[in-house]
Order: sequence, then C-alpha cells, then structure tokens
Amino acid sequence: MSPKGWAAHEQAVGRLRASYAAIPPGAPVRLAKKTSNLFRPRAATNAPGLDVSGLDGVIAVDTEARTADVQGMCTYEDLVDATLPYGLIPYVVPQLRTITLGGAVTGLGIESTSFRNGLPHESVLEMDVFTGGGEVVTTVPGEDLFDTFPNSYGSLGYATRLKIELEPVPGHVALRHVRFDDLGLLAKSIADITETGAYAGTRVDGLDGVAFAPGEYYLTLATWSESGGATSDYAGQQIYYRSIEQRETDLLTMYDYLWRWDTDWFWCSGAFGAQNPTLRRVWPRRWRRSDVYMRLLGLDRRFSIADRLDRRAGRPLRERVIQDVEVPVERLGEFLEWFDEAVGMRPVWLCPLVAKRAWPSYPLEPGETYVNVGFWGTVHVGPDAPNGPRNRAIEAKVHELGGHKSLYSEAFYDRATFDELYDGANLAAVKRRYDPQERLTSLYDKAVKRR
Repeated sequence: MSPKGWAAHEQAVGRLRASYAAIPPGAPVRLAKKTSNLFRPRAATNAPGLDVSGLDGVIAVDTEARTADVQGMCTYEDLVDATLPYGLIPYVVPQLRTITLGGAVTGLGIESTSFRNGLPHESVLEMDVFTGGGEVVTTVPGEDLFDTFPNSYGSLGYATRLKIELEPVPGHVALRHVRFDDLGLLAKSIADITETGAYAGTRVDGLDGVAFAPGEYYLTLATWSESGGATSDYAGQQIYYRSIEQRETDLLTMYDYLWRWDTDWFWCSGAFGAQNPTLRRVWPRRWRRSDVYMRLLGLDRRFSIADRLDRRAGRPLRERVIQDVEVPVERLGEFLEWFDEAVGMRPVWLCPLVAKRAWPSYPLEPGETYVNVGFWGTVHVGPDAPNGPRNRAIEAKVHELGGHKSLYSEAFYDRATFDELYDGANLAAVKRRYDPQERLTSLYDKAVKRR
C-alpha cells in the first residue's frame, strides 16, 4: 500500500468538516462507517454520518525516524502493508485485520507485544482530533485531550491523524507452545517473563496464551527470528489455535504471525462451519477472515437464526458473553477458577499487558502486570438471558479482583460505578471543553445506556 501524501489527507479532512457542518444542530453525530468491531447495541438512525472517506490510509512513513503518520480510519491490515516492506510494524498490532488505528487508540487495542510495549495509544506521539466542537485539534502526550482520549470511544471526537512509533522486525517468528497444568505456575511464569523478557534463557518478543480447559493452559512464546525455513500456513486448511495443543514449536512469517488469529476469528469461525474440513476446502481463502464472519454474525442477529434453531430444538435461550477483561496477574487463577464455575466457556484467550503510565479513562495501574482474558460466545441461560446475568456477574467479579473491563461490548454498570471505574469526572470536564454543545454521545450513553 503506497502512502497517500499530505495533500490527499487535507482534502479528506475538508470533506469531514463539510459533512459535520451539514448535520443540523441537535441531530446525532456518527461516523458514516460500514464496518465495526463493536459488539454492543447501537440505536438505528437514518441521519447522515460524518464523511470519513479518504481518511483510511497511511499518509507517510519515515523509515529513519521509525515513525508513520496514519489516518484514523486506516485498518491495521493496510497499515502493516505500508510498513512491513520496510521491516517495520506498529508497536502493538491488534489481532484483527479491520481494527482501525483510531479505533484501537480511542477503544481497545491489545496483542502479544503488550507485555513489553503497552497499549496502542502509548506509542502515539501526536494526534489530530476532530472534536465535538467541529475543530481539528492537534494534541500531544501530557495534554488533557490526548491523555483522556484512550477509552473514550468517540465521545470526545475522532482521530483524523496519528503519528506513531514503529518497531523494526525481521521476516520470521519462532514460536514455542508451553503447557501448564497449574494456574499458580502459569501466573508466576507470566509475571517472570514480563519482568525479564525471557523464558528458559530465550528472549520473548511476543507473549499470549490459551486456556483450553481446567488444568490445560498454554503460553505461546514468540521470538523474532532472522532465520528462515519451512513455515506453517494457517490461512489455508490448518487451524492455528488447534496447533497450540498439537505441536511444541512452530515457525511463521512475520506477516502470518500478525494475522494468525484473524483467519478463524480466534476459534469463533467454527460457528459458521469454516473449520469443517469439507466446507473449508471450498471456502474461498480470501473469505477466511474476521470481517466476513462479522457480517455473517450480523445476519444471524438480524434474522435471529440461532434463537430460532434453539427454540425448535427445545434449548434454553442464549446469552451472548463477548468480553475482554483485565485482571491483575496475581488474581488470574482466582478469576479463571470462578469463570469455569460460573460461566463455563472455553477456550479463552490470555494476553499479558503492562501500561507504561496512568491514563485517566483507562484505569490500569502503570507498571503493574495484568492479563487480558478474552471470551466470545454464548451460554444457554433461559428466560433471564435478555437481562445479561452472566455478563453482570463477570462485571462484579472483575471489579472485586481489582481489574477492569473493555467497553467494546455490552456493559451494565450503574452510573456511579461507571464514573468511579472510568474517571467520569475528568471525562466530563474534558468533554465540556472540546464538545461544549454536547454534539457527541457521552461515553456512558455509548457503552451502557440502552436506546
């Protein structure tokens, strides 16, 4: 992907400004965006959206400074395509191709380098934000808009340009899949690797894991490698997450490593038959990707296909349990044991992270090791499913353990608890400054309030 250049970027910002000016006062302001990686309900509207066409690419790459100026709607797939030919990648590359850089910075972004590189917003050097006041504000670390922007989910504005740091990488990644039977040893190993950057004398550049079942936990240790050799192909007939149980070592190209989880949407592609060997052989390779499964999920929601099949089979109503939570590493075992008992969903993803400094709306203690636990599926709970009993219980448990929950999916907090967890007072003060007419929906209304 070739960089767009500054002239094209300024033209795109001009179209964004004009589309904002055309929205009547009091009308909802939203992005005219076709794709989304959010899993929470949104109000239907026919109102025109902000024109973000032309804000979906890389403006420029500086290979000497190892930085890139990137538009807010640029997907990580396109961003990697622009930087990897130079042997560079963003410090954190979220696991799904169509997550946008602006979306990762204003929302959730995490991956296997987060144990050493933190979260995507921590390698941003400068941002241009189109605010609720209709202005493009350039902001840098230490300023209120910049520091409050992460986890604001568009309630303060939308990033039109982000200047980010890039990391040099070789062409291959060597993997080790290490099994643990004991939760205490698993947590201790995560803490030790995070502190030392190594395991059994070998450097670790990427760290994540999978809990397949009680007593069956794996950490995948990734080491950037200059050495080539025969590489695995998990965009074809083989399935990446199954390989974790089947082999102790592996070798991937850097490109395939970055998108190893996208091909099968972690393990969720099985719900659409994409892991069935017969169907997989005729499923076009270009359609084995997360955004295709997201569209299929949208059809299921629109026509209630799964619910109809459950009713026909006499099965209880399902509750969607799609969440990413962060718990302190020392409480990981306690959470997973509770989760097995209360929810019983497996497998789940494990991804350690360390925030480099405090962020007002992203309540992680800087320097402390957390483990992101990701789980995405449904649980048969019966008539109470619409009230979200499992999701509410997860919220309460995570809060009890000193953790926190991402807001890309459904949330049920009351306003007082929400403001306590996400520093609502600071968020409101910054919003008053940059969105004085309250044109943009507040974070609480976006994340929790049902409309």
